[in-house]
Amino acid sequence: MTPGELERGLEAIRSGKYFEAHEELELAWRAAAPEERDFYQGLVHVAVAWYQAGRGRPVATARQLEKAARRLGPFAPAHRGVDVADVLAQVAAAREVVREGSLVLDPPRI
Repeated sequence: MTPGELERGLEAIRSGKYFEAHEELELAWRAAAPEERDFYQGLVHVAVAWYQAGRGRPVATARQLEKAARRLGPFAPAHRGVDVADVLAQVAAAREVVREGSLVLDPPRI
């Protein structure tokens, strides 16, 4: 894995390019050492959750948010320069929005 894949993935999330973020982060995930794979997969789930919300898919969005929380949790409060605790708070807020029947999610700040 190269650091560029992580940074490109995070930048794509920041730019609202969730499909592209998923692609970059998946490359990082596949190349990561076993002990870090859940971190990258958690970020993939974040990107895919927002992508699914944009496609109007509440069940898929909720599932991705749940997976993101589960995979990223062990890496809190921070890992590889990512404020994981803040990402988890954003995921929790998004999960509540989806539970209330909306898919209008605040853009993730990573």
